[in-house]
Amino acid sequence: MDSSFSSSTLPTLADHDTPALVVALAGLLQQKGWMLATAESCTGGLIGAACTELAGSSAWFERGFITYSNEAKTELLGVDAAVIAAHGAVSEPVARAMATGAIAHSSPSRVALAVTGVAGPTGGTPDKPVGTVWFGWSVDGDVRTERRRFDGDRATVRAATVRYALQTLVELLGR
Repeated sequence: MDSSFSSSTLPTLADHDTPALVVALAGLLQQKGWMLATAESCTGGLIGAACTELAGSSAWFERGFITYSNEAKTELLGVDAAVIAAHGAVSEPVARAMATGAIAHSSPSRVALAVTGVAGPTGGTPDKPVGTVWFGWSVDGDVRTERRRFDGDRATVRAATVRYALQTLVELLGR
């Protein structure tokens, strides 16, 4: 799926929905007795920070990988360097590999979310403009990926990425 949002509909880092999403996520994970691992590139740890802002998060948040460089994706998550070379870091195969790698390198975790994107203001290409983000979610062995494009400045793109990653994970766990 490929979607775009206008900057007028995007959250900011102070978005009040994000803490509510984290509370919902915490409840769903605790209900199932599952742990979460995150693998973040363009958000640089903002998803993990949002999760651990909630007191008691150690009951459901296992660990976060900040894999900003291609080398970190390979070393920490086991993403094949050839996959990155063939598709680029901002791609479906890399998002999928990041999500599965977060599970593989976090044995107690049954759930992972991964994000890799171009937050800007530079780094975009015609095929992957600024605001392009690939998401990967692994829920009890089932992996889903999705591409989104968010309009706005770097902070807006990153905040929208955090919110969308959490919102979709809540929906996936609630099924």
